[in-house]
Amino acid sequence: MSPFKVLIALLIPVALSACATPQTRVRNGLTGLGLAYPVADCMAERMVDRLSLSQLNRLSSLDAFKGRQPGDVSMNEFIRATRGLQDPEVLGVVTSSGAICAVTS
Repeated sequence: MSPFKVLIALLIPVALSACATPQTRVRNGLTGLGLAYPVADCMAERMVDRLSLSQLNRLSSLDAFKGRQPGDVSMNEFIRATRGLQDPEVLGVVTSSGAICAVTS
């Protein structure tokens, strides 16, 4: 394979990941923290509209759930961990989004 083709093959995944929407990134982050895919997808849609980038980044720092499989973490566990961030706005959005999405998903 030519060096040019190797370079293209390496750059395509990087380029595609850069095209991911904020909602996709948040959904993937939530499933990476152990929330079930349908709930994470619903919550991500609501959260990107209501939280700042720094608040979303803080949510991704919930180390207790890193590496958990989607569906391993209950909404109650996730809300309890979110309280530890000590941000009332994040807690409110996570709680309301979680309640709505758990019922509708």
